[in-house]
Amino acid sequence: MKTTSPLLAYLALTMASLLWGGSFIAMKYALATFDPMIIIFGRMALGFAVMLPFATRIRQGCTPRPGDFKFLVFMALCEPCLYFVFEANALQYTTASQAGMITATLPLMVSMAAIPILKEKVSPGTLFGFGLAVAGVVWLSTSGVATEDAPNPMLGNILEVLAMASAVGYIITSKHLSTRYSPLYLTMFMAGAGTVFFLPTLLLPGTHLPTSFPTGPCLAVAFLGIAVTLGAFFCYNYGVKCIPTSQAAAFINLIPVFTATMGWLFLGEIFTYQQFAASTLVLGGVLISQHKK
Repeated sequence: MKTTSPLLAYLALTMASLLWGGSFIAMKYALATFDPMIIIFGRMALGFAVMLPFATRIRQGCTPRPGDFKFLVFMALCEPCLYFVFEANALQYTTASQAGMITATLPLMVSMAAIPILKEKVSPGTLFGFGLAVAGVVWLSTSGVATEDAPNPMLGNILEVLAMASAVGYIITSKHLSTRYSPLYLTMFMAGAGTVFFLPTLLLPGTHLPTSFPTGPCLAVAFLGIAVTLGAFFCYNYGVKCIPTSQAAAFINLIPVFTATMGWLFLGEIFTYQQFAASTLVLGGVLISQHKK
């Protein structure tokens, strides 16, 4: 397999984290107007519709093997299906900053899962970097001033942990499939499976169909569908194809940094000197985790 520059993988993973960080802000904004199932279906359907005309070209170069379909289905079931069910409901009960803090557990969960499943070796430097990044994320989240409603933070945080567990299944499976399927194909399969999975939820009694379509929330859904569902997942699938899973997962620790920064820029949240220092600690932890020695 042709070797790809790690720098491109690092840039792609950073962009994925930036877009995912923005998704917390956009999701919170859209939830003020739309039912969570409406938002999730809208973003999945929009992302799939954009890719569908290029399906034939996207499939070129893929080398499927017998039995791959079950892995593809399991990957899509983990994320976007279960992941977005848990996360959308989590953001109804907890703040975006607390949800972002929970994402710090994902790299460690992925690293632990990659050891027995993918037979990857995790160096002490990687674990040390993870520890610094997690400490930075906790510091970042606890030093911020919450401006979002959080009626039941405990329930919301538990749901976010379940979302992270679903993400582990997605990351491990996508890494297994990445040698035979392109990042674009995996992204398109996810978007298509998510569209099919969430379509019936529109008919559930508890789902509130929208009666109006304000411009701002609609643009937030469009951002989630195109920039996040397509852009972020493509960037991450590309990155995880090029470097070990445990190293790629370390970039997820950047999400709370980007979330806090965009909350300060777009929602008027306070970004303190402590948060700047905590963001530096997170970035340092991510950089340290990339060194093998």
